[in-house]
Amino acid sequence: MIEVHAFATPNSVKVLIALEEMGVPYELKPVNVRKGEQKTEAFLALNPNGKVPVLVDEGFVLTESAAILVYLAEKTGRLLPKSGNSRARVFEQLFFHASGLSPAFGNAGFFKRSSPQPQPIAEARFTTEAERILGLLDAKLATQFFIAGEEFTIADIVHFGWMWRLQFPGLSLDGRPNLSRWFETVAARPTVQQAVARVEAIVPAA
Repeated sequence: MIEVHAFATPNSVKVLIALEEMGVPYELKPVNVRKGEQKTEAFLALNPNGKVPVLVDEGFVLTESAAILVYLAEKTGRLLPKSGNSRARVFEQLFFHASGLSPAFGNAGFFKRSSPQPQPIAEARFTTEAERILGLLDAKLATQFFIAGEEFTIADIVHFGWMWRLQFPGLSLDGRPNLSRWFETVAARPTVQQAVARVEAIVPAA
């Protein structure tokens, strides 16, 4: 059975959503990043980069959430077009997420909540960029139902992770009706709800 080493993070939840959507059984192995468990010797043996999630499939270890999504999509033949422009559109969004959305959201949240000293210039820079990206996605979703076209794909899953944690960078979907419609549509999927419930259940009570 596939193992997923994860926590309740934007990147981790993507993998659980994909597995639930694809109907693939998996064992969830909690890694409490708040306690630094991702820096233990045992975890670093799986991922020297010390980040969740990590997928283990019959001895094959894979890191990086987007790479895991592609691996699962190709393994199951689900949620990724097999060829042509529609496949390219999915990869376009995966790379956009890795190079644009995720760094902007993560840094906006860090400088707003976790920086040892106030960094107003950095906070403003990344928050402005994150807001710009939300606007781009809202405009895209004005002409199509899902992120990469008219079908639900791993492109939707990859963006949903951070939209699910918008409170960390202090962002909102207010005033973005198309993005709000998309988020509500994805969040209402039973598989997404099951994945979110499973990942939230591994967070220890305060």
